[in-house]
Amino acid sequence: MATKLVIVESPAKAKTIRGYLGSDYEVEASIGHIRDLHPNAKSLPEELRKKWWADYSVDIDQDFEPIYTVSPEKADQVKKLRAAMKGKDTLVLATDEDREGESISWHLLQVLKPAKNVQVKRIAFHEITKDAILKAIQNPREIDRGLVEAQEARRILDRLYGYTLSPVLWSRLAKNLSAGRVQSPAVKLIVDREELRRKFRAGAYWDLRASLEADQKGFTADLKQIDGVRVATGNDFDDATGGLRSEREGKVLLLDRATATALAEKARTARPWTVADVEAKEATEKPAPPFMTTTLQQDANRKFGFSADRTMRIAQTLYEGVDMGGDRVGLITYMRTDSLSLSGEALHGLRSMIQADYADCLPDKPNHYASRVRNAQEAHEAIRPTDAFRKPSDLATYLNADQLKIYDLIWKRTVASQMLPARVLKTVVQIDVQAESQKLRFEATGKQILFDGFRRIYLEGRDEEDEQPGERQLPKMLTGRELEVQGVDPLGHETKPPARYTDATLIRELEKQGIGRPSTYASILSVIVDRGYVRKGGKQLIPTFKAYLTMEVLEKNFAEFMELDFTARMDDALDQIAGGERASSQYLREFFVGADERPGLKGIVDARKPDIPYPAFQLGTHPESSEPILIRAGKEGGAFLQVGDASKKQFANVPEDLAPADLTLEKALELLQKKDQPAESIGEHPATGRKLLLKNRQGYYLEVERTSEEIEAKVKPTWISLPPNVDPRTLSEEDLAYLCSLPHEIGKHPESGTPIWFKIGKFGAYLECGTERRTAEDWRGGARLTTEEAAHLLSQPKTGARSASSQPIQSFGVLEEGRGEVRVLAGRYGPYVTDGETNATLPKTVAPEALTAEEAIELLQKKREAGPSKKFTRRKKTKAPSRKKSA
Repeated sequence: MATKLVIVESPAKAKTIRGYLGSDYEVEASIGHIRDLHPNAKSLPEELRKKWWADYSVDIDQDFEPIYTVSPEKADQVKKLRAAMKGKDTLVLATDEDREGESISWHLLQVLKPAKNVQVKRIAFHEITKDAILKAIQNPREIDRGLVEAQEARRILDRLYGYTLSPVLWSRLAKNLSAGRVQSPAVKLIVDREELRRKFRAGAYWDLRASLEADQKGFTADLKQIDGVRVATGNDFDDATGGLRSEREGKVLLLDRATATALAEKARTARPWTVADVEAKEATEKPAPPFMTTTLQQDANRKFGFSADRTMRIAQTLYEGVDMGGDRVGLITYMRTDSLSLSGEALHGLRSMIQADYADCLPDKPNHYASRVRNAQEAHEAIRPTDAFRKPSDLATYLNADQLKIYDLIWKRTVASQMLPARVLKTVVQIDVQAESQKLRFEATGKQILFDGFRRIYLEGRDEEDEQPGERQLPKMLTGRELEVQGVDPLGHETKPPARYTDATLIRELEKQGIGRPSTYASILSVIVDRGYVRKGGKQLIPTFKAYLTMEVLEKNFAEFMELDFTARMDDALDQIAGGERASSQYLREFFVGADERPGLKGIVDARKPDIPYPAFQLGTHPESSEPILIRAGKEGGAFLQVGDASKKQFANVPEDLAPADLTLEKALELLQKKDQPAESIGEHPATGRKLLLKNRQGYYLEVERTSEEIEAKVKPTWISLPPNVDPRTLSEEDLAYLCSLPHEIGKHPESGTPIWFKIGKFGAYLECGTERRTAEDWRGGARLTTEEAAHLLSQPKTGARSASSQPIQSFGVLEEGRGEVRVLAGRYGPYVTDGETNATLPKTVAPEALTAEEAIELLQKKREAGPSKKFTRRKKTKAPSRKKSA
């Protein structure tokens, strides 16, 4: 019987470690955090609910003492862990080695309260291999209270920030919005970049490209100077005006199409084309350091288009262990790290592998790298394979496609980091030609790889805005040599707006600004997408108007809390708390309450909130009325256009998929004009003879035309549902007449006598009998259904009608960590994974066909941890004494 209990964070990790330890050890999982701050005052003990700080669940009067609770969805797991503690003489806390993991270990200790005779050990490891686990067991340590306090301070600070500023957004925008200490500055960066794009004006310029030849080898050269004056390039333009920058006026030549075309004609017949200068320099290109969290996220985004969250979930499965022919093996080291160092053991393995396969690329000494991240934890290691000899090609049969991509990336980057630099020859050739009275200078560049070194196995990805022209080798040329010209063509160019952020470039910018920490970037990106502040267009992060209007509220009224430097200083303060250089309670008090006559966040928000107007972003001025055209937020958070004062009722909805930078004044006028135009008629209502007007709001529907008197009297219109995914303009008169007759009573149920109705709703046609509903496959078929056929469909299981036409997308069978058969299904709101007890929606970035069993279990566990979805309940209205309206 086991006498020692080991607790890790995830069931997958527990399963791997279980195989490394003997029968004396029982290994269980906490499944992440087991407790957190109370969600609000309602769940606090009665004597605390009336405290002014109750909603924060932080006793601000008692040095910001947090008030924790075991969340309801974790109660069963805690009960299971307490049962597992019985009869054990040792508790081994083996959660992750970062601040979050240290905090989880401390919370486990507080909740489980082991008896005094139970020995408590904290172990940490950065790779899940048998040797690493056994070594950790032999070298336990105490819980690091500095890390725990830092994590606790971070959690409290996030609660104070979010719970104080979010209600401001609720009162001025929409209820589902939130402000966050790092989330809001991230949204600000994305909105600021979109604003640069919105204000951008393109500039046009032309130049020439010559096709030349030397020693029967062709190459191209671009025009750089005319009579010693440089030809304008994209860098010479002002983004705001589309013209040359004022400081470049008179210093560069701006060619238009006509001038460039005429010049190309002259250059084609001009002779000789002579090499004026050749500059060749040998240079070295050093390998990139091994991955840390952020650089792995960036390269996976560049090369595969993976979101940061997706990359981390895949890396987690590689870290926790993969089944390899009956044995579970951890393939990479811990993936949440800001360190670039490698252990001596790892370096020895890498150098041995390079010696065996790439002997000419092995340096005399190992390459060492230092992290430039503030307060990097250099005691940890970079992300690397646990065994360098375990090549990606050897694992192809054990890994799914996504896992193989990430492992291959990590393996190649780590091996390349310990290889010799590449040697390259960079060549720049200046070429002159006299085109009648003008002396033209062209330039050709090339790069030759003399020794590939680390490039033999790995090249770091580039961001779009940083891309360089492809490498090419120029023929050997000496000064004075004449070249053959094959052709000269004019080339037109247009300047490009600043590129939108991608996951990779936003992470890089946050890291550069010192905002957030490597372990938090994936969750930040997920939150701003899930909350509707940002949508993804390919790799691009496109802000919504909800983000624009949120920034209108936060930046104009709480600018000091939105400054990037302020957020970076907060992270620095939290790092000082982790290092024991600063007291957490003192910092939290200065931030929230204030100090030295400087108000804190709470006082500032309370003072300013009553005077904050409803946000409106001015797009421009109407050319006819000279009134402002504003963008405002609707009750549901969607954006709409408003001309002048609201009383004039000049409105138009803004399409959800329209990017803010693309909503020009011209586009706004088009939307307003379209709104003013009469709705399109596609037929007549059979009962009244009135027009059937085609409307569109999150999908097409029909509205029976009303008279002007009815509109003035606000008579509710008659609406007719249309089947989804059907072009309304293709409907026949018979179809329209049938749709106008719905809902249609098929007959009375033969058993209950309840009417059976055929209806069309948002998700298509369905049958309804009392409280029973079943999907109908053919919306036109309702007219032909008999009562018996309808009753038969209603007798099928609730999933029957749907599953008959929609089989599971994937089925994983019964998994150890699931509660039943785990399947991926198509639902009304998108694909989801279920084990028969818990349903978890798949993130938009995950293809349902590519979901792995490990990812499915992780999604189900997260859903169970989050608890049931909150349902809206309408409160019964009661009269209350008159009082000042509460915020």
